[in-house]
Amino acid sequence: MKINNNNIKSDLLSGMVVFLVALPLCLGISVASGAPPFAGIITGVIGGIVVGMLSKSHVSVSGPAAGLIAIILVAITDIGYPTFLAAVVIAGLIQFVLGLVKAGGISSYFPTSVIDGMLVAIGIIIIKKELPHAIGYGTINDGQFFSYEIIKEDYGFVTNILHSFNFAHLGAIIVTATSLFIIYAFNNISALKKIKAIPGALVAVASGIALNEFFITAFPSLAIPKEQLVMLPKASSLNEFFTQFTLPSISGFTNPSVWVVGITIAIVASIETLLCLEAGDKMDPLKRFSSANAELRAQGIGNMLSGLIGGLPMTSVIVRTTANVNAGAKTKLSAIFHGVFLLLAVLTIPSLLNKIPMASLAAILIMIGLKLASLKTFRHLWDAGKQQFIPFIVTVIAVVFTDLLKGVGIGLAFSIYFILKENMKLAYFFNKEHHHESNTTQVDLAQEVSFLNKATIKQTLSNLPNNSKLIINAAHTVYIDHDVLELIRDFVNFGSKDKNINVKLINFRPAYKMENAVYDYATTK
Repeated sequence: MKINNNNIKSDLLSGMVVFLVALPLCLGISVASGAPPFAGIITGVIGGIVVGMLSKSHVSVSGPAAGLIAIILVAITDIGYPTFLAAVVIAGLIQFVLGLVKAGGISSYFPTSVIDGMLVAIGIIIIKKELPHAIGYGTINDGQFFSYEIIKEDYGFVTNILHSFNFAHLGAIIVTATSLFIIYAFNNISALKKIKAIPGALVAVASGIALNEFFITAFPSLAIPKEQLVMLPKASSLNEFFTQFTLPSISGFTNPSVWVVGITIAIVASIETLLCLEAGDKMDPLKRFSSANAELRAQGIGNMLSGLIGGLPMTSVIVRTTANVNAGAKTKLSAIFHGVFLLLAVLTIPSLLNKIPMASLAAILIMIGLKLASLKTFRHLWDAGKQQFIPFIVTVIAVVFTDLLKGVGIGLAFSIYFILKENMKLAYFFNKEHHHESNTTQVDLAQEVSFLNKATIKQTLSNLPNNSKLIINAAHTVYIDHDVLELIRDFVNFGSKDKNINVKLINFRPAYKMENAVYDYATTK
């Protein structure tokens, strides 16, 4: 792994922000899954350090996944925790094999409209889940700090949130409001935006601790209750620390039912990881491509190690990844730093971290949710036409009211309908020529370039050598899918610059709105 000294500072700070977001998620997801709280910390550390080092992704961050809560809870209840750990090891082995056989290519077939819908839906879910914590209602042990599961109490979707206001805590509300103001100020006030050394989220957390300590001393009625603070496991000695690790049951590896659980986890975790990887690449300001197969191999090794020492199954996690991008991460060092911070925190300063109000962390997540569910995304997809907007809005609604995988599946079904409808009009061909003498690659697009061709084009662009030339000719094209156009734009504006590739776009129709495209009459004959 090459380390650029210019990026260490920004990656260190973004790693700190991701650590603050990841800490309560690790604990909350672990508790909700029926596992020991320390299991979530183990998973976060391995996801950050081990997977972070092995992954080829520049911005994605791994850890325990809320989308696996239901599967884990049922499995632990049925077969017990030590036996369940064997299933985690099996899942990791399967993922590693999937990476070796290059099954990760499926990630290229997730349409942009569906990815955008998933991100917006997750933003809405984050806000919905964090509002109770923002007003001081609920604890990390209620298992609802962040989950894709719909609230299943006697209250409805909106009614449940309104009901929580009956139990609002004024001290928590003050902390939340202060934290939101600080984060907003650091993101929007020019003088504060220039202070790169101190992220707004870190200031918000420090202010939350200071405010609550002030309440305890001066206004006890405003002091936030202990159950609404971070609850990090504390060990009084190194020996006690190591007793928190659990080894898998050896007999579980020969149990057919354990293999069924392992296969289930491998499939669900792989799909969630590939979805997050594609979304992470889309959020990456530099629009870099990640290797899906390398990610599956990294996740597989991470899950095998996690299962061997008592951790939960992990995936690439969209909440951590979004926090990472928003905090200004430049490379995967930020993911590694977040894992190091988790490890150091549980070893050295659990008492200090246990003073962090959940309200401050909820404020960080609410700001992330608002950014994910931006109205700009709705407008962008609306302007792109019904073929893009309908799958997008269907995905948003489906993910919010079902879960991640079901929602994405429903969105994909709508997207495929529009793709097939367009593909019925014209046949497809794709031609690529490489001129060795001039180090130039020419791609002649077909009459119909659909979303189904995105993977081939993406692979071609990824494999281009440094300091080469690329010509993309659309002379014979009457239709180019929105996702393919976006892929080409991102490569022209970002990817090509990383590899010093000279790109020339010729004969793209004005309707495609491709900047700097030229019309070459000679190539249309």
